[in-house]
Amino acid sequence: MSIFAIFYLFFAYLLGSISSAILICKMTGLPDPRTEGSHNPGATNVLRIGGKSVAISVLICDILKGMLPVWGGYYLGLTQFELGMVALGACLGHIFPIFFKFKGGKGVATAFGSIAPISWSVAGSMLGCWLLVFLISGYSSLSAVVTALIIPFIVWWVKPEFTFPVALVCCLLIYRHHDNIQRLWRGQEDKMWHKFKK
Repeated sequence: MSIFAIFYLFFAYLLGSISSAILICKMTGLPDPRTEGSHNPGATNVLRIGGKSVAISVLICDILKGMLPVWGGYYLGLTQFELGMVALGACLGHIFPIFFKFKGGKGVATAFGSIAPISWSVAGSMLGCWLLVFLISGYSSLSAVVTALIIPFIVWWVKPEFTFPVALVCCLLIYRHHDNIQRLWRGQEDKMWHKFKK
């Protein structure tokens, strides 16, 4: 990687480290998502504590902070490998934010945003897989884990040069869902249906 790409990677990490869930909850007078609900600073937990409109705002911001640095990298002439690493940097920032003691969200929306500019077909597959599992099961966490397991193979088929960084992102997503996986195994994970009905 070039020196410029390394600095740009660090910029993507810093952008990813800005927790939209914490900031938006603070601006709207809602409790800190790190202390309420599932204690996860992400759109799903904000849906629990603040409702759909605030959760959608968080979701959009989380997607954009993954999408914008990768799009910018295209215009700045970064190589395909460097773009993949920028995507990884944005996701690392969201999951391990330097501004919030390295305790962040689970990275699903930011991962989607960072993958979208790399390949819209992969992003569409990612969204379709998540929705299919969610509609069948009702579990947001299960949808994320299954999608993270499948996407590296789709990337390998469509854009093989991005397989390594995307696989790293997906490993991070699965790791961040280890508590959810345990609850799913024990039958203790909450479904999302009743939250959308509120």
